[in-house]
Amino acid sequence: MLTSRKGPAFETPGAEGDRLPDVMRDAKSCTRCDLYRNATHLVFGEGPARVKVLFVGEQPGDKEDLAGRPFIGPAGKLLDRCLEEAGIERDICYVTNAVKHFKFTPRGKRRIHAKPNAGEVQACAWWLAAELRLVKPKLAVALGATALYALLGRQAKVTRDRGTVMPSPDGPPVLVTIHPSALLRTLDRPDAERKRARFVDDLRKIAEFLE
Repeated sequence: MLTSRKGPAFETPGAEGDRLPDVMRDAKSCTRCDLYRNATHLVFGEGPARVKVLFVGEQPGDKEDLAGRPFIGPAGKLLDRCLEEAGIERDICYVTNAVKHFKFTPRGKRRIHAKPNAGEVQACAWWLAAELRLVKPKLAVALGATALYALLGRQAKVTRDRGTVMPSPDGPPVLVTIHPSALLRTLDRPDAERKRARFVDDLRKIAEFLE
């Protein structure tokens, strides 16, 4: 059961003596929720074993599911460009998702993203908790509402807390921002560049925090 102070990731601590490669291997056979039945791969996090910043997204997308790697699709490429613009070196970052399997609705030959529910986020909290414990970031970045819920529970809201670094009772502080996929959905709108600039400003707060 969730409390108002903790996110699911901090309520499923995992074992203390494991290593990241061991957890990654064990995760590949995960059946904690039903999403594994239709997904191609479990998509674990990726990055150096020790980093300063850990990014949490919602879930892998179609391209990530097929390749078995996180943030390699359009949203991941946009994140990389925005990080570069914000002056954040990619090699100090670890990227992962709150949910490790792709949840989708078939539509013809396409697979349309479907938002994970609270139970699926909770089921996957074991793996995110292990990543946080073993990678030991100084800062976690919540990319969107699902990631924020996984890290801090219902106490935080993207619309209210965006751009702020929030304390966590059981893990690293959490910078709140949107998921880069939200920017992709507004590329044809007049305010697209303004929205992108605000996202880059959010990312610049990573360097401010680390200093």
